[in-house]
Amino acid sequence: MKKFLLISNFLFAYIITVYSQDTFSIAAFDPNTGEVGSAGASCIGNSRIISDVHPGVGVIHTQASYISQNQNYARTLMNLGYTSQQIIDSVVANDFQLNPSVRQYGVVEIANGSAAYTGVNCLDWKGDLTGPTYSIQGNILLGPQIIDSMEAQFLRTQGSLSCRLMAALEGAKVPGADQRCLPYGISTLSAFLRVAKPTDSLTHLSLDLNVPSVPITRVIDPIDSLFKIYKGTSAYAECTVTGTSFYNQAVKRASVYPSPATDLLSVKSVVPIEKIIIANALGNTEKIITENGATKMQLNISSLSKGIIFLQLIYDGGYSERIQFLHL
Repeated sequence: MKKFLLISNFLFAYIITVYSQDTFSIAAFDPNTGEVGSAGASCIGNSRIISDVHPGVGVIHTQASYISQNQNYARTLMNLGYTSQQIIDSVVANDFQLNPSVRQYGVVEIANGSAAYTGVNCLDWKGDLTGPTYSIQGNILLGPQIIDSMEAQFLRTQGSLSCRLMAALEGAKVPGADQRCLPYGISTLSAFLRVAKPTDSLTHLSLDLNVPSVPITRVIDPIDSLFKIYKGTSAYAECTVTGTSFYNQAVKRASVYPSPATDLLSVKSVVPIEKIIIANALGNTEKIITENGATKMQLNISSLSKGIIFLQLIYDGGYSERIQFLHL
């Protein structure tokens, strides 16, 4: 009987450990509105499990080799008033399985800013970025360009917190952003977006959107699915009112292929393209191409920076569309 219990406990611990090797996520707050928010995606189902949102206080992300005990402990510390850095320091020092090197954390608090931790034994590529109001972290990524792009989109986008979080996810939407999903031609398998107002409760957030999984046989990216759900909410209306150019893409007019690409990229549009502005993941313009009404073209991209590249297509009439691809 004791042997059976020992084996059962071992298997249970193993299942918990490998349940969520999450890929990329962002935790953030808006100091002007008091909103706190959480967004992320992974090439496993139900990545939302790593998100712990505390209305009016902050957000905790517990990812990589996820175990619920560490998340529960971090939640207790936030409830006790620990700072972001104190929470991470304590969770690392008191890891439930005595192995913090395989964990990754991101914590933000309205009162105490942000902090992050990436264990040395998380799977590559791994890393994190923090700013005064946000923490971005990821593992099993194509490279640092994934979280660099998330940060650039979050900082560049105007509007509400939910709008900026959605933009951050879109910044990472390239095939194989989570390396495990590259064979399927999608960035990830699941995605989520959560935002709480100061008056919300732990169990009822103002915005709580989740795409637990998508069928890999249909090449549907969960970040696209999440965006479609988001467009049907009042939160999206706030984005369009504030003029966030990132979301002026209600109708897709063009496509690019292949992605990832190396030397040549094909562009096809249903309406004439007047100009193409090419920028890297940090938003720096690398090339401007005048097309004068073309609808099909092939671009030489060999001289562009490696990583995520954005094409701003300017159409006849002045409206535009942003498309991204991965340059290897």
